[in-house]
Amino acid sequence: MLDIRFIRENPGIVRKDLEKRNDKEKLEWLDDLIRSDIEHRKLLQENQSLRQRKNIITDEINKLKKQGEDIKEKVKEAKELPSRIKQSDERIEELKNKIEYYLMRLPNILHESVPVGKDVNDNVVVRHWGEKPKFNFELKPHGELLQELGLANFEKASEVSGHGFYYLLGDIARMELALINFAVDSLIEKGYTFVEPPLMLRRKPYEGVTDLKDFETMMYKVEDEDLLLIATSEHPIAAMHMDEVLDEKQLPMKFVGFSPCFRKELGSHSLDTRGIFRVHHFNKVEQFIFCRPEDSWKLHEELLKNAEEIFQKLKIPYRVVNICTGDIGTVAAKKYDIEAWFPREDLYREVISCSNCTAYQSVRLNIKYRKGEDKEFVHTLNSTAIATSRAIRVIVENYQQKDGTIKVPAVLQKMMGKKVIGKDK
Repeated sequence: MLDIRFIRENPGIVRKDLEKRNDKEKLEWLDDLIRSDIEHRKLLQENQSLRQRKNIITDEINKLKKQGEDIKEKVKEAKELPSRIKQSDERIEELKNKIEYYLMRLPNILHESVPVGKDVNDNVVVRHWGEKPKFNFELKPHGELLQELGLANFEKASEVSGHGFYYLLGDIARMELALINFAVDSLIEKGYTFVEPPLMLRRKPYEGVTDLKDFETMMYKVEDEDLLLIATSEHPIAAMHMDEVLDEKQLPMKFVGFSPCFRKELGSHSLDTRGIFRVHHFNKVEQFIFCRPEDSWKLHEELLKNAEEIFQKLKIPYRVVNICTGDIGTVAAKKYDIEAWFPREDLYREVISCSNCTAYQSVRLNIKYRKGEDKEFVHTLNSTAIATSRAIRVIVENYQQKDGTIKVPAVLQKMMGKKVIGKDK
């Protein structure tokens, strides 16, 4: 969330940013937040004075008693003070809750390079990479082909787990492991620390990581427990240093995380009804960085470059997209998507999301670093390295052969020990 001190000192910047987002409701929130903050701070001072007065008046009454003077007015005031303090406490708590409500929902301040737009149609393509493959035969849907080759079973998964789950079998399951190892090894070589995070988080750290309003409808909650299954490893990695003060010499801290991810969302398009593109459970390798504010924009480009290199080595055509104000969401100050080329559908679809969240998450999670005698909030950044289900689907489409087999990308062949899969169907 935004630091309340930043809002006090820069209300014009926040207002201009909300206008860019065309968010009229939150503009009204901002006005009420500023009014509430002024009243809250004023009441805190008055409340402190009342408490001090309560202590002082006891001494005054005792002195007047010793001097034999009239204490009626002082006693009357002393009796009124607890009620006044109680009313003040109640109003302070009410304002505190209102301020916190607004702060948890106001979006991050966008970088000046974020394009202004209403929705996904206004996102700006930054660049293209790779040559689109040409086919002289009709491509089969990835789910249909995998099932024909005995490499997946969607019907049995639906029977035992419900729609949106799958069994991967044989060589395609091995390809998933190869993709995970390939992505993890690539980032370890670049100095990233490998981490396997918890797969469940309590609500408090989860609210620190993201606006749960954006995620809660798609998240699984453990019944009768204060635990949510993670939607991405970004979230527990971000919470790994909650309520800590880091040493500046530790920064930047670079992590590559691997985890299963759990989401209720499902695609409504028929292409998603049997397959592995948008499902309830998938595996993902994630990049995450804690850094000094002055380094975050350079590191944002580094994360994007890392992700691009992975898809370049897989030889999958893609484009990089700068996400516009109407599509960016609450947490990121700037976000790139990498959209891979899906030849059967003749379109690009998102496979990577790469965000600079600046101090938004660290303010919520209370993660700071020592800068001399001062403490400042760190910046946090995240990017997909590879979401294996989407990567497998795009590989199956781009590497499908006329005889029904699937070529293995060259970079994975050594790990898998073969160049083609599906020959033994």
